[in-house]
Amino acid sequence: MLKTLLADMVVLLHFAFILFVIFGGLLVLRWKMLAWIHLPAAVWGAMVELAGWFCPLTSLENALRHAGGGGYSTGFIEHYLMPIIYPSGLTRSIQILLGVSVVLINAAIYGILYMKGKRRKDWKRA
Repeated sequence: MLKTLLADMVVLLHFAFILFVIFGGLLVLRWKMLAWIHLPAAVWGAMVELAGWFCPLTSLENALRHAGGGGYSTGFIEHYLMPIIYPSGLTRSIQILLGVSVVLINAAIYGILYMKGKRRKDWKRA
């Protein structure tokens, strides 16, 4: 029971991390210091998809699931989050597309930040 609960917590953490990788740049638009956390997370997330690496959170979750009695239950997390994190039919091509999407989304957001910063410096010089 405890291991199943811990595995569920890892899934929630994993989902939150995925959302942060994809959309964390939007938070950086508001709180620029988050870039120090978001940039490495975005690079890691993109590399996991582009290189086909296995995420350590997946390994941890699987270990907890198997130690806690094996198969997935039909709880909220498994029903709603697991198909998002581990979609059926995920191919290498789709993984590459996801990785490229992470890079493009965040490049656009950081480009906006760069241009805003550049405009402020140009404004102060004038």
